[in-house]
Amino acid sequence: MSTDNPSSVSIQAEALPIASVPAWFGEVALLAHTLTRLGLLAEICERVRFARKRFGTFEVIDFVVMLIGYAVSGEPTLKAYYERLQPFAPAFMGLFGRSGLPHRATLSRFLAALDEPFVEALRKVFLHDALARLGPEADVGGLWDRLGTRWIVFDLDATRQAARQRALPQGPDLPPPQRRLSAVCAPGYMGRKRGEVVRTRTTLLQAHTHQWLFTCGAAGNGDYRGELLRGLSVIAAYQTALGLLPAQAIVRLDGLYGNGTIVVDLIAAGICFVMRGKDYALLDLTQVQQRLTLPADEQFTHPESGICRDLFDCGQIPVTAQGHRARLIVATHQAATSPIGVVCDGVVYELFFTALPALGFTAADVVMLYLHRGSFETVLADEDREQDSDRWSSYTAYGQEVWQILSQWVWNLRQELSQQWQPTSMRLTEFSPPSN
Repeated sequence: MSTDNPSSVSIQAEALPIASVPAWFGEVALLAHTLTRLGLLAEICERVRFARKRFGTFEVIDFVVMLIGYAVSGEPTLKAYYERLQPFAPAFMGLFGRSGLPHRATLSRFLAALDEPFVEALRKVFLHDALARLGPEADVGGLWDRLGTRWIVFDLDATRQAARQRALPQGPDLPPPQRRLSAVCAPGYMGRKRGEVVRTRTTLLQAHTHQWLFTCGAAGNGDYRGELLRGLSVIAAYQTALGLLPAQAIVRLDGLYGNGTIVVDLIAAGICFVMRGKDYALLDLTQVQQRLTLPADEQFTHPESGICRDLFDCGQIPVTAQGHRARLIVATHQAATSPIGVVCDGVVYELFFTALPALGFTAADVVMLYLHRGSFETVLADEDREQDSDRWSSYTAYGQEVWQILSQWVWNLRQELSQQWQPTSMRLTEFSPPSN
């Protein structure tokens, strides 16, 4: 302000842009401190190794922290992420004890060059960290049946990320089209998503704490049975770390897994299950037909849809030609059409397979437990909104796998830090004992 004329004001402006600090930078600083304090950065450096030329002076940890920041940022693409990060690159890398920021092209080459041993080493460190800080038994929730036995519930299912492909000119004088996503996607079931090719990601969630324990992806429809077996081994490790038997775990599965082959795998793993059945030929069995002619064991009304189901507990029935058995519960309700189950003479028949004991879980308990699986869809929706783990970070299978492992790792750390900041009690479910 001029002293000669107090009413005049002189404003000096400069055209040089001044970048604002990203809103997510503070959370990155908190996660960097946590990773350092827990020794996770050092563990990654020690146990996850990958040597390759053309990476210059960069090491594995440089690329790992870049992807961790990407998961926290919520930026839609790596390009947008780099543009926001570039002005603060020295400070960002300094949070993790590093000096140089890898170029985006260098990160892409790193992800494209990864192999299976690297991915499995990172997955092993991720699982070791997930099992290292479970805390007392009461801190991870649980379910108590009518006999007082404690169970831990897990959800395992596949999510699908569809990709759209541009139409390319074709002709005898043109080379065949080269698709960038051909190594990570393939034709498959799209679900409700639009696209030409798809990638399937199988995830495992601890239902009480919403902690991710496993992720594995593949092009197209994936190997749902092989990925299930890997998930079951993780469940067994979790139960062992908690001091419980694998037989005290309950895994909830949807109709994709609902056949006798999967039942055999679950019996071999020694893990209990609740899942929808898709082998409707079992309705023609004499044992099932005789049970359906008798009155229903119970009725169950869904609190949201209002659908009232009659429940028939058919006991142990053979679900394979070799005679493997599972407890079958048939649920029926009146409807002309239904997206789930099979309709016969205006009656919808739904199948539920389980290995849970009848004394501990009534037919209504089993169906209620399965239908509560909807909370898993809520967690997946939260993941899509907060981190979007299905964002494309690499056009190679192993590169995309590494990104999704790190994204789940960030989710778990966020959950843990939130619990420390605002402690909440885990939800405990206890079924009432049967009346005498």
